[in-house]
Amino acid sequence: MSEKDQKELQQQKMRAKLDEWRAELDKLEAQSRGASADARLKLDEQMDSLRERIAEGKGALAALAEKGEEAWASFKERAASTWDETKAAYEQGVSGSEPKK
Repeated sequence: MSEKDQKELQQQKMRAKLDEWRAELDKLEAQSRGASADARLKLDEQMDSLRERIAEGKGALAALAEKGEEAWASFKERAASTWDETKAAYEQGVSGSEPKK
């Protein structure tokens, strides 16, 4: 697989994960509307965390999109690491437990 194909595949994966996180945020917002005050506080914390992770993910995706194919090879390891950290933080923030390995 060429570097360009790898880059495009990574971007597609990142977009799909961002879409998944946005759907999760929509679900939490719906739950929040019908929740008690205490439950709403917890949901608000989860939603804030998720919004932060979505913003971080968008930033990582934008940084990836700006890189040319020649810079992609050196950038992909850092991008993957940053993305993995963002994903782990999201999982911990939403579930309240340790991220999946």
